[in-house]
Amino acid sequence: RCQRWVENCRRADLEDKTPDQLNKHYRLCAKHFETSMICRSSPYRTVLRDNAVPTIFDLTSHLNNPHSRHRKRIKELSEDEIRTLKQQKIDEAFERKAETQDSNENSEQNTVSEEGGEEQEEKAVLLTLEERENKDYLKSLFEILILMGKQNIPLDGHNDELPEGIFTSDNFQALLEYRINGDDEVLRKRFEMTAVNLEYCSKTQQKQMLEVCENCVREETLREVRDSHFFSLVTDEVVDIAGEEHLPVLVRFVDESHNLREEFIGFLPYEADPEILTVKFHATITEKWGLNMEYCRGQAYIVSSGFASKMKVVATRLLEKYPQAVYTLCSSCALNVWLAKSVPVVGVSIALGTIEEVYCLFNQSPQLLVELDNTISALFQDNDEKGNELKKICRSQWTGRHDTFEVLVDLLQALVVCLDAVSSDLSVKWNSFIVGRAFVLSSALTDFDFIVTIVIMKNVLSFTRAFGRNLQGQTSDVFFAAGSLTAVLYSLNEVMENIEVYHEFWFEEATNLATKLDVQIKLPGKFRRAQQGTYDPDMTSENYYKEILSVPTVEHIIQELKDIFSEQHLKALKCLSLVPSVMGQLKFNTSEEHHADMFKNDLPNPDTLSAELHCWRIKWKHRGKDIELPATIYEALHLPDIKFFPNVYALLKVLCLLPVMKVENEKCGMGRKRLKAYLKNTLTGQRSSNLALLNINFDIKHDLDLMVDTYIKLYP
Repeated sequence: RCQRWVENCRRADLEDKTPDQLNKHYRLCAKHFETSMICRSSPYRTVLRDNAVPTIFDLTSHLNNPHSRHRKRIKELSEDEIRTLKQQKIDEAFERKAETQDSNENSEQNTVSEEGGEEQEEKAVLLTLEERENKDYLKSLFEILILMGKQNIPLDGHNDELPEGIFTSDNFQALLEYRINGDDEVLRKRFEMTAVNLEYCSKTQQKQMLEVCENCVREETLREVRDSHFFSLVTDEVVDIAGEEHLPVLVRFVDESHNLREEFIGFLPYEADPEILTVKFHATITEKWGLNMEYCRGQAYIVSSGFASKMKVVATRLLEKYPQAVYTLCSSCALNVWLAKSVPVVGVSIALGTIEEVYCLFNQSPQLLVELDNTISALFQDNDEKGNELKKICRSQWTGRHDTFEVLVDLLQALVVCLDAVSSDLSVKWNSFIVGRAFVLSSALTDFDFIVTIVIMKNVLSFTRAFGRNLQGQTSDVFFAAGSLTAVLYSLNEVMENIEVYHEFWFEEATNLATKLDVQIKLPGKFRRAQQGTYDPDMTSENYYKEILSVPTVEHIIQELKDIFSEQHLKALKCLSLVPSVMGQLKFNTSEEHHADMFKNDLPNPDTLSAELHCWRIKWKHRGKDIELPATIYEALHLPDIKFFPNVYALLKVLCLLPVMKVENEKCGMGRKRLKAYLKNTLTGQRSSNLALLNINFDIKHDLDLMVDTYIKLYP
């Protein structure tokens, strides 16, 4: 077959080439083949039939083309010219053989040891060359994987099943072919002998290389964490990664520039058993990622409804083993939202899910938001100020506010009227999806069980609203909030002691709202069905919801506040009086020494702490009139003379690691925002824990040589 190709091409100079040489070093353009000889399975691939022979040649047009001197010459060679060419090749081969013999004779004059050394050196040079070529090849593959990760390109290109016999490239293979076609000599040399319809890089190898990429990129962050010594751990809500539940893990630390950073470091497979989850979580952090939990100074867990109790077990087990890993709230989650998600009442979990679905539906459709605006305007004609405020709230992330349930109660009538109008609209204004969702959600919002739940949650959480808002405020707000916890717990305990009276008022509010929406006041159908003839006629709706909702909710919130704001946590927050603005509000009459005992082992010079704190207070008490007091830990850490107060610096550094403290520099808290963006922009089936880390941490430097060396070491 090769001989026929050479004959048809009129390339007599190639007649003495073997088929292997022709296949390896020479290419023929597809234009020389009839279209019936070609099978095109993709834009990147041209597969020839087994009996394909080139037949289309224009051997005369080049004679009239003045620019053809740069093309390969095509001419018929005479017999004399062919003999001359062959003789030249024979002479060249003879000369090379003679040179080889001369070099061998010279080498024989050396000693045996020198001869052995030269052979080893020659062998080493050959191995080095081979290794270098292999490393260059692997480096090209890693470059493609990193590009796919940064640009959020899934590895698989075609999820749909294709007809038998048709080969299509996945995204990785397509990018590989693109680089080969773009004159990447390393890849071209590697794959020039590979069949065109075979995968250049197997799924197994892709997975291995992705794991190496992920570990190397993560290690860049972990190296900074270790250099900083102290850190805190935060997990976000459980997410679906290609059909499996995972916990996103973020780490907080202060870098060498004195900036508090919160970075995403990976996903942890979720386990239903909290004890197994604790073991795997600890093993991943310490063994796989190499962090020393003895330096962990805080832990926080943002969880969806239903997962809170399990993550609390994880926090408790870690706290037993590492007492200084203080269990706290996370600054990115409102206290009331966190408390609501942790309530172990099914009705509350269902209500939270419904609220989120309503928010997502209106957030996805600007036209639907306009319809809601018109509904609000019609319902609040007598109170334009209230109506405009609600319109503004509807265009924000209102499901994450401290007063989410209060907003929902105010909006409920407008939401129901709007959704009813959409679901009953017979025109083509709304698509079938929106009409269907509007009908389902309207039915959910007008269920009496939902109305009672949101009204009771609104009233119970009103006692913690101001407290929670202060926790997400300025440093001074957080400090004084810690002192107000006793008053909050006192109020909630009073509610618990008089729950019959409070519940009566709450239930009356719920029935009034239900009446306004024309909703029937009744016991839940699931409760009546569960009784099956044993139904107690004296059981009223009011009593039912008191026992099933009000009492357990209040009890749970009291206990959660005690657990999350432990004595250790409150002592740490009391140390915020180190911040100069807080000192000023306290008239510089502070006593941090009593609260800083828990961090004594973290200080460089604990014996001089008392004297250093005295100097720190004097410095700010007698400052110049034009000098403002630093208002945050961030500002205090960046003071030019902070190095003269090593103990104060160490305390401030550990304090800002507490997850309850917000990240002051927005640029240093991008890890969570990028995580949310990745989850929002990536379909569940296309998510990859490996590629996610590359995408979220796209600005972290990566060492290709390190990746290649690591891969070769792991998979020799």
